[in-house]
Amino acid sequence: MIHALGSQRAAALKGAATAAIEEITGREWPTLLAEALRETDATWQESAEVCADVAWQARAAGNSALIVLTPEHVTDASQDPVIWRTYRHLYLSTLRYDFRCRDIESLMNRVPVSVLNEDPYSEALYGFARLGQSRSDGLAVLHRVLVAAPGHPKTLHVLLHGVWLGTFLPGRAPMLLALVGLLPEGGLNDPIALFRMASARRSLGQYPEALTAIDHALELLPPNELAVHADLVRERALITTAHDLALLIPNRPDPTP
Repeated sequence: MIHALGSQRAAALKGAATAAIEEITGREWPTLLAEALRETDATWQESAEVCADVAWQARAAGNSALIVLTPEHVTDASQDPVIWRTYRHLYLSTLRYDFRCRDIESLMNRVPVSVLNEDPYSEALYGFARLGQSRSDGLAVLHRVLVAAPGHPKTLHVLLHGVWLGTFLPGRAPMLLALVGLLPEGGLNDPIALFRMASARRSLGQYPEALTAIDHALELLPPNELAVHADLVRERALITTAHDLALLIPNRPDPTP
């Protein structure tokens, strides 16, 4: 019976995402998704899973949440809690995909701390904004989120993205590897996790391991993810270039993690 209920719930969430995607070029897709998630009384984890993927697809379709929603959808606490959270997840996730760290931080500074305590995914996006600016105060947010949401893949990916973007964070490369290791199966069957892993290995001067990771990521990536494929190919070029330079300058200082 429990398995049947779980299957029904998964089907309802998939149906909510599908209905929104079918209308992804119109202006009502966020409302359709928000109302469907309210009807299912979605948890923050379920909302994060659905919204992160739908926000990515809307952005790829040229009709991102930043076009059809406004910043007030993130900060207006008078809305139904589930609908508010849906809009927050959609809008902030899209800002994350666009690397707009300051905009995320500005909006999240207007969201009550009590809301973040009940929604670790939104707090992770706040952490992404700080980490992505190489701000060490983002590390405290990262650790809070890891305690509040241990092992939640979408949340871990937000933190990974922030650390990856934060070029000047202390201990960046080992931190990336540690976060990847928290993902299911150590991230070894996740092309984005392998991409982050390859970047960390390159920073540490571990070029064979970096190449192994990025080549596996390329093998696992779905064929329609053209933009991500281009990112992986660029990372592979960076690894081979760094390796070639290491051979030309054998006594160079050790790379900074």
